[in-house]
Amino acid sequence: MDFNDNASEAAFRTEVKAWLDTNAPRRIRGSGQQQAMKMTEAKAWQAKKADAGYACLTWPREWGGGGRTSIEQVIFGREEAELGLDYAYFTIGLGMCVPTVIAFADDATKTRFVRPAVRGEEVWCQLFSEPGAGSDVAASSTRAVRDGDEWVLNGQKVWTSGAHYSDFGIVLVRTDPEAPKHKGLTMFWVDMKSPGIDVRPIRQATGESDFNEVYFADVRVNDSQRLGDVGRGWNVALVTLMNERSAVGGGSGPGWPELLALARELPGPTGRGRAMDDGGCRDRLVEWYLQAEGLRLTRLRSLTALSRGQTPGPEASIGKIVSARLSQEVASEALDRLDQAGIVADSACSQITTAFQRGWFWGGAMRIAGGTDEILRNIVAERVLGLPGDIRADRDIAFKDLPKGL
Repeated sequence: MDFNDNASEAAFRTEVKAWLDTNAPRRIRGSGQQQAMKMTEAKAWQAKKADAGYACLTWPREWGGGGRTSIEQVIFGREEAELGLDYAYFTIGLGMCVPTVIAFADDATKTRFVRPAVRGEEVWCQLFSEPGAGSDVAASSTRAVRDGDEWVLNGQKVWTSGAHYSDFGIVLVRTDPEAPKHKGLTMFWVDMKSPGIDVRPIRQATGESDFNEVYFADVRVNDSQRLGDVGRGWNVALVTLMNERSAVGGGSGPGWPELLALARELPGPTGRGRAMDDGGCRDRLVEWYLQAEGLRLTRLRSLTALSRGQTPGPEASIGKIVSARLSQEVASEALDRLDQAGIVADSACSQITTAFQRGWFWGGAMRIAGGTDEILRNIVAERVLGLPGDIRADRDIAFKDLPKGL
């Protein structure tokens, strides 16, 4: 494992630092905390990066990307993150949806959509989850029925991040209920302003509304909006899901260093001494430090592979399992130690308390997004460790014949 930049990587990092120093938004950078950009700010920043060749660095230049290596993408991302920039509007589109469009759409569709997405001019969402399907994406029941050169969509999606501000989306629908669940699906791109699409934001425990319910009532899409072959939507969805598990990094917010600083200031459980003097607290801090170091070194292993032009192994899936749980456990400990102050949600009173609260809530969300802990453990067990797969009794049964509501 190589911990250091080689000569070309060091030169690129110097170039990036200089460009960011000149161009990064002054209101946000150097704040010491991540601050969310407004949509207008995020779009302006994305366009500025695209003009300089720093947006979507690994994408081909003909599509508006930078035409650079994966390790250079990582370097830019890390230097950008150091400034505290946080703009999540494009993560789903550029990390999951548009790569699917690039892989399966015709040239006219790619010409129309890819470059505007790279520049942040248009925002995308991913319409996969459904109320009755749980974590089983292949159990999607939203229907699409062909009518000449068009398809008519009816059904409901849920937990769709960013649907309320998205311009377009990719949607997985069932086109053949006579086929087994994995074989009767088809993928389309849709205009989110199409007649019949109803987006309803979901109020979260944090008071925000990042997720949405999306209803389709006789929504018409042209067959030219299809991504991949009819009935092969599961194969298309796998491409999206693999990109999602890389784009969804896992935990976010404060970690064990912030908890250590808090433990040095707060009183111990008996009211005497510091929380840091409590042996149980110290033991947990050591455990979380070791997990965080394991994640850091595992990511360095991935970076080393990228630097050598190799394809990383299963580190991303393993990292997501650990990091999302770690974020939630650290935040839970902090809120417990803060006692009644841990319920204060006003950032004007305590930014660090609010940050730990968000870490606790989002730690739970990240244990679901991009594949639940249980699904990812199955993937690691079956595809990495070679263990026997789960028995899937519904594999060869027509979707219409599967029991519902159990």
